[in-house]
This record gives sequence, structure tokens and C-alpha cells, in this order.
Amino acid sequence: MTLEEYIAQHIDPEGDVLSKINRDTHVRTYNPRMLSGHTQGRLLSMLSKMIQPHRILELGTFTGYSALCLAEGLREDGELHTVESNDEMEDFIRHNLSLSPLGKKITLHIQDALQYIDTTNEMYDLIFIDADKRQYKAYYEKLIDRLNPNGYMIADNTLWDGKVLTQPQANDYQTIGIKEFNDYVAQDDRIEKIILPLRDGMTIIRKKRITE
Repeated sequence: MTLEEYIAQHIDPEGDVLSKINRDTHVRTYNPRMLSGHTQGRLLSMLSKMIQPHRILELGTFTGYSALCLAEGLREDGELHTVESNDEMEDFIRHNLSLSPLGKKITLHIQDALQYIDTTNEMYDLIFIDADKRQYKAYYEKLIDRLNPNGYMIADNTLWDGKVLTQPQANDYQTIGIKEFNDYVAQDDRIEKIILPLRDGMTIIRKKRITE
């Protein structure tokens, strides 16, 4: 038994809908590893329930798994907007969201993430970043002022298979993008931040109140 399998046996189950999306993602997509999966999904759900957000923004929908996990913590009148740039995924995503009553709280936008950010002036209580790794710093710069005080931002894949440490002279743009994001966030005194070594790394960011 692996450590991951042990953890999975000692936490809450995914539930039927998420389990189906998990299986279907592994059957129908070329890179199912992009799915948040059981353990990370339960963490996203718990964080969202702790925050109790009214508005959530997700960049990078993939197959809708993480959106449904995050939506579990929405207030009764809350809403989640999720952005996916790959239009070939649209039908699959919409089908998956329709499997859960929470899908009614989720609005899917098939659009480039940076372009979407520029089309809205909404403020958010929780932002989940899991889109183009090359653009993480740009997402952060555009969204930090759109995050409510005491709001949270979660960035996925911030350890990037360990490449942030093992490839100090990395020349691929995704690794460079993640490292630039990590370095930038580390120096930003407007926020609190911590990296969890879960799967590929998750950075949790809290925006300080003005009086802090």
C-alpha cells in the first residue's frame, strides 16, 4: 500500500459524482494527472467550507472536478465562475457539472484566462489558480486587488514535480513561470502565504486586512 492509498482510506470519500468524473477523466483525457483527485479535492472542499465564500473564481477547469469540490463550501446564494481555454473540453465539462446539484451554482467560461480577467470587475472571496503555469505571475498581479480583504487565493502545482528546486537554471517556460510566481509571492507583504507539499504543491495565500 502506498502512502497516498493509505491517506485515501482514512479521509472522507469522494462521493459518487466525483468518483465518476475521476474515472471518466482517466478514460477520456490524455493527461488525467491534471485532475485534482480525491485527496486534493477533499482539501479544496474543506478550505472552501472554512472560508464560506460568496464568490469563487477558478482559472483552469479541466473536467470540472475541482470546481465541484470548491462549490461545496459556497454560501447558499454563492456562485463560482470557472474559466477553461480548451474549447474541446466544453461538452465534457458541462456534462460533468450537470451531474451535481452544485453545478447550478457554477458558470463555465470557455475563454483565455487573462482575457476573462480583463472583462470583469468582480471581487472574490476565494480564487483557485490552476491554468497556464507560464502566466501565474500575471494572474496574481491582475487578481490580488480583486481579492477581498481576508480573502484567499490557492495556486496549484507550485512545486512543479520538484523542478523549482532541482532545475535552478530551468529553460522551459512553465518551470520559469512557476519559479517567478513563487519568488514574487514570497516577497509580497500584503499577504500571508504557505506552500503545502501535497501532490505537486499548493500555495495558500491570505490577503491581509488593511489594519494588519
